[in-house]
Amino acid sequence: MTGETTLTIVGNLTADPELRSTQNGLSVVNFTVASTPRTFDRQANEWKDGEALFMRCSAWREHAEHIAGSLSKGSRVVATGRLVQRSYQDREGNNRTALELEVDEIGPSLRYATAQVTRAASRGAGSSSRPSAPYDAPVDNSGAWDASGGEMPF
Repeated sequence: MTGETTLTIVGNLTADPELRSTQNGLSVVNFTVASTPRTFDRQANEWKDGEALFMRCSAWREHAEHIAGSLSKGSRVVATGRLVQRSYQDREGNNRTALELEVDEIGPSLRYATAQVTRAASRGAGSSSRPSAPYDAPVDNSGAWDASGGEMPF
């Protein structure tokens, strides 16, 4: 949607994702990503941590279930989504505002780790009737460029 603020954050989960269901039966997961900037201090010849940013995040439906089943406390993740401002009243009746990331995409950071991806079975009504190929299925790229003599067309 036009005018939405999108954000990408890289950091570590501060706790296991909390999966719950709404009264309507929709799955929602909540978690916090801590992102700490680091700078190298040449005089001390060491890395120094800056002030950490703690971003509350949420995701819905099957995405929520996949996150809760795949990630845990300490997981280093890359998450992108829409920044949302929420207003609420605290226990003392004071009006408060909070920022939260509604996650569109999330995955493990592969900078210091490896991951094995398993495609989840789709339960959505809009899913196709033909089975989908797994991520590691061979792809036929013959004729992909349709260029004679093996040259790319640009």
